[in-house]
Amino acid sequence: MRSLLLHAHNDSGFEARLQVALDLARAFDAHLTVLQPIAFNVALPGDAYGIFAAETASYVREQAAEFRQKIEPRLQAEDVRWDWTDAVGIAEASLLEYAALADLAIIGTGPIEGDAVGPSPLAGILAVHCRAPILVVPDSGSTMLPGAPAVVAWNGSLEASRALKAALPLLKAAESVTLVSVSSSDEEQAGELPALAGARYLDRHGVSCELVEVPQGQHKVAEVLDEVASARGAGLVAMGAYGKPRLFETLFGGVTAGMLRNPKVPLLLAH
Repeated sequence: MRSLLLHAHNDSGFEARLQVALDLARAFDAHLTVLQPIAFNVALPGDAYGIFAAETASYVREQAAEFRQKIEPRLQAEDVRWDWTDAVGIAEASLLEYAALADLAIIGTGPIEGDAVGPSPLAGILAVHCRAPILVVPDSGSTMLPGAPAVVAWNGSLEASRALKAALPLLKAAESVTLVSVSSSDEEQAGELPALAGARYLDRHGVSCELVEVPQGQHKVAEVLDEVASARGAGLVAMGAYGKPRLFETLFGGVTAGMLRNPKVPLLLAH
């Protein structure tokens, strides 16, 4: 893990994800690319001459420049390698483009602008389409110790397998690793890899883990995973994202959507 991508935006969660990015950059001697997407409307209804659009664009650029001037001196004082890139365009498109050559993309949990209900649209889009795994950092978080215990949510799916592989550098550094399967009476087993297969993969890479199977009972899977992570003192939860179609999860609920609504610790997601 030598190339990290951090989403820069002047929102309430930036401080938390900046600190996490710096912690990871130090721990893995990684280069940190700070990407600030700059989006603005070029045309608005009723603005025939584009006057308001031009003023809005100028204001957005000024705000972005001020934010960059505020953060860059802090980065210069840190003992990490970094660069800053301003990209004109919507955040989703810019992050997808730059993540193509990143080992991990670090984003927040909240909306980029205004209020939103439910899981972050940005996290949902990147979790499905990003070429790199994403790390979703809670706004309230302030640090991420790479040596903290880690929990891997395992259901035997392709998504879970990819998340396990993507999280490997972090799992190697973790104090302990717990592979958690949440079982239900109507669980479909066909086509799923057993938890033992995930444990064997980790063992071949020098990572020992504990296998834990927890009954779902009357709770949602996301609630069970949160409880296990809390009990283990986890500093990271790794899981496959959107095993069911994202629209289905958004409309009817699902594990990924449930974990993204109010994550307690950073979530590593891979689809």
